[in-house]
Parts: sequence; C-alpha cells; structure tokens
Amino acid sequence: MGKVTAIAERTIEAPADKVRALVADYAETRPKLLTEHYRDYEVTEGGVGAGTKARWKLQATSKRVRDVAATVTEPSEGTLVETDANSSMVTTWTVREVPGGSVVRIETTWDGAGGIGGFFEKTFAPGGLKRIYEGVLGKLAEVV
Repeated sequence: MGKVTAIAERTIEAPADKVRALVADYAETRPKLLTEHYRDYEVTEGGVGAGTKARWKLQATSKRVRDVAATVTEPSEGTLVETDANSSMVTTWTVREVPGGSVVRIETTWDGAGGIGGFFEKTFAPGGLKRIYEGVLGKLAEVV
C-alpha cells in the first residue's frame, strides 16, 4: 500500500485574493463549481474557509462512489486543506498569484490499496480524478 496522488492545476485571469475568496466559499460558490461527479453536497458547519465541514458523494467511476465528510483547515494564506473523516483522503487547494492572474492547484492524496488492486488504483485513479478536477477548475474560471 502506498500513497496515491492526483493533481490538477489551472491559471485563472483574476487576482489571487478574489480567487481565494471564491475557493473558500463552500456555501455559495463551491456548489456552482461541482461537476456531475459530485452528489448530495451540503455544508454541515461554517461555510467559509477554515472550520467548514461539508459532505458529498464523489462518483469517480460508474462503480466507485466515495462518501466524503470533509473538515477544512487553512494552514497558510491561499491554502485550504480538506481532510476526509471517512478515509485517508486529503485534498489541498492552493491559490498563488502569478503575473496576469492566479494559479489554482488541487492535490489529493490517499493511502492506496495493496496488491493488484492497488497497482490499478495507482495507475488509473490519478488520471480520472485529475479530469474531474479539471472540470471543477473550468467552472471556477467561468464563475470568476
């Protein structure tokens, strides 16, 4: 069993402060960013930034659904960390300023399965999750 990591990144033509505020808004903005892979999204506590708790189902494939119960922390400005209470999954959103806008990066890590299943998970899951996140980042670019 080893760590599995999926990463997606996109440059958005907007100031980092504006993008950070949108990314941190789990109550109003986040539902607008979610693709068809997300179901039953709800904020259960807070709603903006650190201290927020939210739940959703992530339909990664036709057979794979993950029930996520995330707690949000903000270890530094521009970085939000969503830690899933139901698994080892941790998703980090980072927004940094670049000339002409911002770069938004979503990185998710989790403990992969062992054996042959783990091999296939490590081989295929990161690409699938990256595609899902690219859809989310595309919607973020539209919302900005």
